[in-house]
Amino acid sequence: MATPHNSANAGDFAKTVLMPGDPLRAKFIAETFLENPKLVTSVRNVYGYTGTYKGKKVSVMASGMGMPSIGIYSYELFSQYGVETIIRIGSAGSYSADLNVYDVVLAESAYSESNYAKVQCGCEDDVLYPTKELNDHILETAKKIGVDCKLERIHSSDVFYQEADRGSFERYPKEHGAKCVEMESFALFNNARVLGKKAACLLTISDSMVTHEETTAEERQNSFTKMMELALEAAE
Repeated sequence: MATPHNSANAGDFAKTVLMPGDPLRAKFIAETFLENPKLVTSVRNVYGYTGTYKGKKVSVMASGMGMPSIGIYSYELFSQYGVETIIRIGSAGSYSADLNVYDVVLAESAYSESNYAKVQCGCEDDVLYPTKELNDHILETAKKIGVDCKLERIHSSDVFYQEADRGSFERYPKEHGAKCVEMESFALFNNARVLGKKAACLLTISDSMVTHEETTAEERQNSFTKMMELALEAAE
């Protein structure tokens, strides 16, 4: 069953996988929240674990940074490891005064300039969507456990560093309705749609382009616990 990017065996992954970008965040989640976590893959130090959470079998695996990376890992999990649901749990930069550092955001949709979907399957849409019933379940779970979860359109970007004449963030909320930015969800939503699977994206605001507040790498790795617990509670 192993692929060039994943050394797990058949049956090693749960039906639901949580996907942070950072391998160390995957390790933190597994060791902090899962009972009897087992490392099932570590190819390229992209860690994947499976354990139980309140009696439910759950996996957590890093996606790496960017759409090509999550595109590979999510496609293989969906198509070769029997995974039915992937919930991305990541960090995002805020474009809006309405989203502050540590706020939790659920992606209602993802706008992107990326060619990922066009190259992967010929889809030329620049807005892709998560699975509505999964989003509804996450929102209901958030209410039950008391997490303020904001439903927003996000921007999935291929580029972290834009040149000065292209780098004005104001155009994304004005022209596309996107309130924050990350780099993976557009590819994840495409893969789920193509393969008939479920996907959602939960984000914690790590920095604000409006207020210039920001978190450290260690805080992003270890402190986004509201988002982590919401994803775990919503896992089925």
